[in-house]
Amino acid sequence: MLSLTTRFKIIFSVIAVVLLTGSFILYRSGDTPEGKNEILIKALMQGLSTGHYRPEKIDDSFSKKAFKLYLERLDFNKKFLLASDVEKLRKYETSIDDQLRAGSYELFDVSAALIDQRVKESAAYYKEILAQPFNYSKDEAIELDGKKLSYAKDKAALKEEWHKQLKYQTLVRLADMQKEQEKAIAKGEEVEKKTFEQMEKEAREKLMKTYNDLYDRLAKVNTEDRRSTYINSIANVYDPHTGYFPPKAKSDFDIEFTGRLEGIGASLQERDGQIKVMEIVPGSPSYLQGELKPNDAIIRVAQGPNEPVLVEGMRLDDAIQLIRGKKGTEVRLTVKKPDGSTKVIPIVRDVIVFEETYAQSAIIDDKEKIGYIKLPGFYADFERNGGRNSGADVKKEVEKLKAAGMKGLILDLRNNGGGSLADAVEMAGLFIDKGPVVQVKTSAGKSIVLDDRDPQVQYDGPLTILVNSSSASASEILAAAMQDYKRAVIIGSPTYGKGTVQQFFELDDALPSQFDAFKPFGALKLTTQKFYRINGGTTQLRGVTPDVILPDAYSYLEFGEKEQDYPLPFDEISPAKYKTWMNGKLNVAQIQANSRKRIAQNKSFNLVKESAERLKRQADNTTRSLQFEKYLAEEKKSEAEAKRYEEAQKEVPVLNVYRLPQDLKEIASDTAQAARNKEFLKSLKKDIYVEEAVAVIQNDLK
Repeated sequence: MLSLTTRFKIIFSVIAVVLLTGSFILYRSGDTPEGKNEILIKALMQGLSTGHYRPEKIDDSFSKKAFKLYLERLDFNKKFLLASDVEKLRKYETSIDDQLRAGSYELFDVSAALIDQRVKESAAYYKEILAQPFNYSKDEAIELDGKKLSYAKDKAALKEEWHKQLKYQTLVRLADMQKEQEKAIAKGEEVEKKTFEQMEKEAREKLMKTYNDLYDRLAKVNTEDRRSTYINSIANVYDPHTGYFPPKAKSDFDIEFTGRLEGIGASLQERDGQIKVMEIVPGSPSYLQGELKPNDAIIRVAQGPNEPVLVEGMRLDDAIQLIRGKKGTEVRLTVKKPDGSTKVIPIVRDVIVFEETYAQSAIIDDKEKIGYIKLPGFYADFERNGGRNSGADVKKEVEKLKAAGMKGLILDLRNNGGGSLADAVEMAGLFIDKGPVVQVKTSAGKSIVLDDRDPQVQYDGPLTILVNSSSASASEILAAAMQDYKRAVIIGSPTYGKGTVQQFFELDDALPSQFDAFKPFGALKLTTQKFYRINGGTTQLRGVTPDVILPDAYSYLEFGEKEQDYPLPFDEISPAKYKTWMNGKLNVAQIQANSRKRIAQNKSFNLVKESAERLKRQADNTTRSLQFEKYLAEEKKSEAEAKRYEEAQKEVPVLNVYRLPQDLKEIASDTAQAARNKEFLKSLKKDIYVEEAVAVIQNDLK
């Protein structure tokens, strides 16, 4: 968090800047919107330059980065702007810095007027194109990756791009309709058998309605809505986690962050013109349903069986409003997976099931008893209202497993996005005697070492920690500390690589009362600190590389902090003073060699590797055929490969897993908990990563 000194430093510096322009603004009657926006941009830039962990130099180089981000976000799929429009805007590429110093929005004003004009013109394209059947025998293809597309040279070329886009979207719907009809007939259901022509017409009509709805929403997008996109293109040059939240967006964030909202429990981000899933909230409907994953792009949103709404290119808060809803109602998300495939995921909205967010344990009985603890997040009772803390909960689970006679422990941090830093430090202390756990560096350059000061070691036996690409922040700190101490064997795939800390800064707090007429201004989220391992390296960007790297279905795909725009870099500081566990007797090289032999002979891991290679090929192939038969053939081939992988997974050896008697007693009184427990054990019994962790404990840590 920001220190009190730093906070006041920001507040007073912002006030000082604003007061320089205050008299001129306050004496201009009838000009409130313009005056407010000038105050806003100057206050934001002063806050960024004073409070950010690594302030940027505002020059031509900065301008180019901000321009690049803004242009991508303005029209990522290149369906509105012409090449000539982009050239018109490019003359501002190196002048954003000058405009910021002057409190000017010249580039924004020109671009907003231009995109509004092009959006209105494009409304005629879809209406004309969708009025006629498409020719599906023509051998042509569409490029789906906006980064690989070029801006259309003229309106005729732009209209042709629209033709391809609408043809592809109709084709996808048509193929789905045909597939559903064939399934129904195969099951002997009584259905109206429609001809290809009838289904094609119906698909176009449904798409027409989708675009009518989309353009109704686009017509309501105002200048202020677009302005936050422009401002965030500037803020995100500092780093991807720094950003401006207008008053409504900040209110939405607060509701989502406190967990009071009934919905699906997914953290979303607007990126490259798409609504992307960043994190799945533990215990949420998405978490329990299991199919929605980080890095999925949400394309369409449907309320139950109703016609879906296209959300590509939609404002984030508008998309969130469609996804949110009352408990018990169903939302169907059409998502594009990282490999380019699409999937419809039905999720019944609900409140978070808090029991699923807490640490859970089990015993794996394989020759000897191995303890297993699943930790979805590092939770804490920040308000001190008698709530639960993950550090205390894990300590309790360890005691229960020790009493049950465990001979080794697996701590599962997969898909754990982090949380309470204090709990990560407390948890590390369960497995080591006193010593440093993490180093935290502030923007002032000062490093603070956070220690475990309790010399007691709660568990001193064999320890493995499971991680994956969705393990982030506090998860990475705990795994890194245990790796540096050579206390545990880290198993899985490289972690996310987020080693920074953010804090919200309310802009209204920085402005004196004479500006009350202009409020609210919203909030600035600032990156204020950076995490470093006790060995001196930051977890930022590189994350934690496991000692034992296992094949992962997504291992070849681009994911993690390094794939964000302008992330803070990896760097190193002086190591903290610490002694390795048992003088570093852990023979990591031998453990790795033994694991490689097991993995090479494991059919399941070989299939995972094959699947990862297939997903990578599909992700790299961003073109799709617009010839109906060829498109169907490509889809069937992809489905067959995916089905082969799913069928092979059924042959995975089953681990003997059970819950402790005291847990079963507590679960038995709640039918919903009992059902969730059944699913918990079912997935754990066939978890090949847990199987390898068991093998490491039994064969390599004894």
